[in-house]
Amino acid sequence: MIAVREIAGPAELDVCRDLRRKVFIEEQNVAEDEEWDGRDGEALHLLAFSGSKPVGTARLRKVGDMGKIERVCVLAEARGTGAGRTLMEAAVETLRRVGGLKGAKLGAQTHAIPFYANLGFTAYGAEYDDAGIPHRDMELRF
Repeated sequence: MIAVREIAGPAELDVCRDLRRKVFIEEQNVAEDEEWDGRDGEALHLLAFSGSKPVGTARLRKVGDMGKIERVCVLAEARGTGAGRTLMEAAVETLRRVGGLKGAKLGAQTHAIPFYANLGFTAYGAEYDDAGIPHRDMELRF
């Protein structure tokens, strides 16, 4: 079973960053200077656990009147277990509780568009390159 919660402090932020390093930097070859953008301190971070093992993370920020879901990743070994869906559902619910937001937005790697669409997100705008990976913007209105 997958459980998701907000991080409990700096040590768990390090766990989030370790997950992001494994997925984005090591697996997807994202440059470190692109991954570490200096915005972690202004964000709320979620951790997904399989039992007691951290398997995924997401970063949430308020950008204008929208909640932005960023840096969503799940370890390769946990993909297909529902971890990503549970993590995203928790991210959306967390943003809904903030109040005053019109919705959630994210930049989806194009291969993941069907995953996010299945959660109610709609793609808009042209495809663009982010860290050498094709993306499209998506949003979910509240």
